[in-house]
Amino acid sequence: MHTSLTHNFVPRYTLNLKGIPYKTEWVEYPDIEPLCKKFGISPTSKNADGSDCYTIPPIHDPSTGVYISDSVLIAEYLDKTYPYSSQVFPHHTHALHAAFTAAFENNLGGLWKFIVPATYAMHTPRSQEYVRRTMEKFFGKALEDVAPKGEYAVAEWAQFRDGMGRVDAWYAKNGGKGPFLLGETPSWGDIVVCSYLIWLRVVWGEDSQQWKDISSWNDGRWAAIIKALKKYEY
Repeated sequence: MHTSLTHNFVPRYTLNLKGIPYKTEWVEYPDIEPLCKKFGISPTSKNADGSDCYTIPPIHDPSTGVYISDSVLIAEYLDKTYPYSSQVFPHHTHALHAAFTAAFENNLGGLWKFIVPATYAMHTPRSQEYVRRTMEKFFGKALEDVAPKGEYAVAEWAQFRDGMGRVDAWYAKNGGKGPFLLGETPSWGDIVVCSYLIWLRVVWGEDSQQWKDISSWNDGRWAAIIKALKKYEY
């Protein structure tokens, strides 16, 4: 199986959890749309101007010939096509996981203003041009001016921390039977949360103050989730 990724860890966790072997092919941002069109991969959304938006990762399953994009659609396809491996949506919990994922992402607060400029520096020059052009259009300012500073940065970071605290309260309702939403069973919501956390750790580094903050929040829950899913990380 082939999957194209930049910093999207979700399909990697999904494939590893299900025990499906795959090959990763790395794609520059400007090449995403041409690649998808070449293989007949459908757009995943619309841009603000109404044009088609193509995103990664897509996967190609050589066993069925299927090409598919969008992480959640990929996970649903894999659960349906390979039902005898671990289920990403166990016990028909698709709707609950969709609601959780949307709520989780709505609680990330000011994170984007911190992480987008930091992520930009990790791209190749060719992808940097694309990211700068699109993100400056999105934020309405130069990337150098996006990251919060001073007291505003303190307030925005606190908003992110408080949002993660609300997510922690949802996790706490699993009865303390394990590190995951469903207790001892990893599932889609955990994959999404862990993928975000890995992204932040990779961009900022384990020794950064940002990661030290995050890994200490909520009695270390977020570092614990990464540890619990570590065997599915690579």
